[in-house]
Amino acid sequence: MQNKQYPLVDNNLSEIKENILITLAYFDLFSYPLMRGEIYLFMQSKYKYDVFDESLRCLLTSGFIHSFNEFYTLKNDPYLIARRNEGNLKATELIKIAKKVAAVLVMFPFVRGIAISGSLSKNYADEYSDIDLFVITAKNRLWIARTMMHCFKKLAFLIRKEQYFCMNYYVDEHQLEIAEKNIYTAVEIGTLIPLQGDAVFEHFYAANSWTRLYLPNKTMRVSSAKPMKRLFFKSFAELLLNNAAGNAIDNILMKLTANRWLTKTQLKKLNSHGVVMGMKTGKHFSKPDPDNFQSNLLKKYEGKILQVLRQYENTLAH
Repeated sequence: MQNKQYPLVDNNLSEIKENILITLAYFDLFSYPLMRGEIYLFMQSKYKYDVFDESLRCLLTSGFIHSFNEFYTLKNDPYLIARRNEGNLKATELIKIAKKVAAVLVMFPFVRGIAISGSLSKNYADEYSDIDLFVITAKNRLWIARTMMHCFKKLAFLIRKEQYFCMNYYVDEHQLEIAEKNIYTAVEIGTLIPLQGDAVFEHFYAANSWTRLYLPNKTMRVSSAKPMKRLFFKSFAELLLNNAAGNAIDNILMKLTANRWLTKTQLKKLNSHGVVMGMKTGKHFSKPDPDNFQSNLLKKYEGKILQVLRQYENTLAH
């Protein structure tokens, strides 16, 4: 769970320079340049801001990083800035839609919280972007809630709006802590945009305080979430299913969904991003299989870090 350090041989600022390069390396995997404040927020150690500023200027004047207007990147490519600006504008529009979608989905029984996740939570979207949603449900009713929501999503296919209803990550109130503890999951948690369920997201962030080991400068956003409203239909449906029959139904739906996804994985079906479809399931969670995209990304990240720091050390040696 602890941060991995990549030793450099330099002056007293070497550690912070390393951290800046590592931070830029992570977002370089997504071709996403960062503003100065964003670099600081996503660094894996705490530093005084004036020291950080001095180190950033040093890396810039030495040619290790590049700056275009207010953005910093490892690549000397101004197109990345235009790409980000365009993506930020598209994200603004898509976030407005996401808020309306969340306002509908929160009406479903046992839904306790909804947040924007994925690239949209980093304020980026393109013509292929979906609205990825992170959902928190009531204890032991995740599979009833998920099934109802995904049945509703089927209706969205009829009007070709299914990209607005990508509920791809669920946890319930019994198990709010995310099992995979690494820089990827820390960034994903840290960039969530809670839309509904302010109280449950306070509990969620408390259960995942381990993210501070990776992002000590990042504060979690709870204020963006609306409080839960008490709805008659929702309360009535929950009352009907808060019993042994509800437990049995939830377990059956979990097994049916897990078996269906296992078949998809065995057939090596690909999702819209070209990744083999896989889902990891349990009584208290439903999430994309971390052995797929997440593991591959972390391997690329390790390789990217070693490449960047090796180039840095070689330059210092000369």
